[in-house]
Amino acid sequence: MDMRYGINPQQSAAHAVPVNPQRPPIRLLQGQPSYINLLDALNSWQLVDEAARTLERPAAASFKHVSPAGAALAGEVDEVTARLHDVDPASVGELTSAYLRARDADPKSSYGDFVAVSHEVDVELAELLARVVSDGIVAPGYAPGVREILAKKKNGRFLVMEADAGFEPPDQESRDVFGMRLTQERDRVALTPDLLSDVQVGTLPKEAESDLLLGLAVLRHTQSNSVCYLRDGMTLGIGAGQQSRVDCTRLAGAKVDTWWLRRHPRVRSLEFRPGVRRQDRVNWQIRFIEGDLTPDERARFRAAVIGDPGELGADERTEWLTRLSRVSFVSDGSLPFRDNVDHARRHGVTSIAEPGGSIRSGDVEEACREHGIALARTGLRLFHH
Repeated sequence: MDMRYGINPQQSAAHAVPVNPQRPPIRLLQGQPSYINLLDALNSWQLVDEAARTLERPAAASFKHVSPAGAALAGEVDEVTARLHDVDPASVGELTSAYLRARDADPKSSYGDFVAVSHEVDVELAELLARVVSDGIVAPGYAPGVREILAKKKNGRFLVMEADAGFEPPDQESRDVFGMRLTQERDRVALTPDLLSDVQVGTLPKEAESDLLLGLAVLRHTQSNSVCYLRDGMTLGIGAGQQSRVDCTRLAGAKVDTWWLRRHPRVRSLEFRPGVRRQDRVNWQIRFIEGDLTPDERARFRAAVIGDPGELGADERTEWLTRLSRVSFVSDGSLPFRDNVDHARRHGVTSIAEPGGSIRSGDVEEACREHGIALARTGLRLFHH
């Protein structure tokens, strides 16, 4: 497969070759991918396929730069998400609901995303994709009429890839880096409820078990260090690729706060003038939440909205954030200090899954007891690089 270019446009000579030419894992149906597009497709497909198989529900992911901005299972689409995308939450189909929930986790980052879904793309999802800014999709199949809809997107440059749902990857995987070939055994540990059986603190509710398993599937395909917050079968915030784990925890926690504050009555009541694009509405909602508008931004914000929305005060923010609960938190590596737990608790976390084995795991356990957080030790590290 000839690629449009490598990681950067100046790396013009780029191509991909399947290990087994007779059975490639994905097939290109439309467009010409870049190196990053292909990495996004391969990583995101593995995530949604594993999540759907593990939890027996359709799954979707919104990928940017080889890590998910959001991932979710099929489920209820709330009024905030439905209004943003002009859909009827009472009639939206399962696969579309999974993608809407995945994209809504971090809609600012999902702008121009690569989409992955675990099941055949239907017309409903194709028509939704025609209205959002995204670069491509990977799925195990496409219903009649869907490819014709997607062919019109980006003047035919929208990438459409078909995954082989029955593909079995080789036992070993390799990559070349600066003249060295690195080879390792593929990680084949199944993500089963047994991984959550070693509960050190409290009791895991059934819904938390499902969210924690989804979190493990997400982090298995997210650049390390990584953590994620989840609730009701969807990610609320993902922190990826930081050198410090607590930085991941704080970064992802800030995204959780933004997700929840977008549901504040003051934010929901913002009315935008006709012609303000969807992504601009998202960006203005977030800037309104952040509250540190520059004078120039304030003038442009006032021109975009109807009326004077005032400001979201610190007391209003704090009171609303205390209402968030039943959030699960997963870490791809051992929590090295209790500060991760202390920060996670500020974002409604009541359940945590992490490998354990740190020299300060006792401190982590004690922090969970203090905060009333259930703690499961998986014994499984899920680094991904």
